[in-house]
Amino acid sequence: MSEYGLEVGTADLRAAGPIAFGPAGILFLADNAAAKVFAVDVADDGPAAGADPFDLDDIDVRIGSFLGCDAADVAIRDLTVHPVSHNVYVSVQRGRGDSAQPVLVRLDQLDGSITEVPLTGVPVAEASIADAPGADDERLDVTLPVGDEGEDVIYGDRTYRVLRSPIRTSTVTDMAYVDGALLLAGLSNEEFSSKVRRIPFPFTGDHDGGNLEIFHVSHGKWETAAPIRAFVPYQGGRSVLATYTCTPVVQFSLAEILSGDKTVGRTVAELGAMNQPLDMISYRYDGDEYLLVANSAHGLVKIACRDIDDQAPLTEPTEPIGVTRKTEELRGVRRLANLNDNYVLALRADDDGRQHVRSLKTSAL
Repeated sequence: MSEYGLEVGTADLRAAGPIAFGPAGILFLADNAAAKVFAVDVADDGPAAGADPFDLDDIDVRIGSFLGCDAADVAIRDLTVHPVSHNVYVSVQRGRGDSAQPVLVRLDQLDGSITEVPLTGVPVAEASIADAPGADDERLDVTLPVGDEGEDVIYGDRTYRVLRSPIRTSTVTDMAYVDGALLLAGLSNEEFSSKVRRIPFPFTGDHDGGNLEIFHVSHGKWETAAPIRAFVPYQGGRSVLATYTCTPVVQFSLAEILSGDKTVGRTVAELGAMNQPLDMISYRYDGDEYLLVANSAHGLVKIACRDIDDQAPLTEPTEPIGVTRKTEELRGVRRLANLNDNYVLALRADDDGRQHVRSLKTSAL
């Protein structure tokens, strides 16, 4: 057994989901179908990488070819970067419907080659999410998908795609490793279902967390059922910045969340109605910290964190409102990850729907 409690075994994934690196190159994988989180030693012994960019065209086509399927059958659920080698790890759902299979692949940052990361016969540990929504929970989570899933609805003078899924599929919507524990955002089986959980690592069977309440500017009301879609640790892990569908940006105190009581977030920005946040990261440039939000309706949104600190809570249904933000020309960004000190990694879809990995220079954002 390793110092982190991993033993040789199998990460028996049933569905691809969010992924994030923890200590010693251990990768966490969330599985909403099984209501579990796995910790896997991916045995990435690649050389330490520098500050170079990494770009790869047609990543969906390449992964499809590697897996023996069409690009249309490749659903990229998440990506992250190994902290030392800077190899890129991609959480993939191969196929559709009940026959879909989860796969973890690695992109070599030196030559772009693709390999499947083994999940059998490897050091692994797992933690169950006891308060996950049941498989028979009839409540639905509503999202605005960027693909062809869902159904058309009319909002104002425009038509949008809306996807209604069982809330169990949003048990974990995003996660991050902070100060010896894994933070999980998502939904629970409780009446006030929006929640952040904290699972100490190594896994001991214990976890804590709290339910969340936010003022949703676009909706003009307080909400407790909408899940966080993406978040980042903030203020050295003392708080988190999170974003929701239609698209408030909210700050939560982690200490308040872990008290077990319902935590009321401080809404600091509103990025627009009928907009799906797809990912969020923070990065530093020239001594300042910035937030990047990938979303379905606008270009990449950049917010200076110093403006967040000075923003009074938003509690009125007015739009646009909140912290100053800069919307980049860059559209079609679906996933984000920190690559190195000079670059942010983006999974970007072009006008034809083809997906590419692109490095964005932080000095140019």
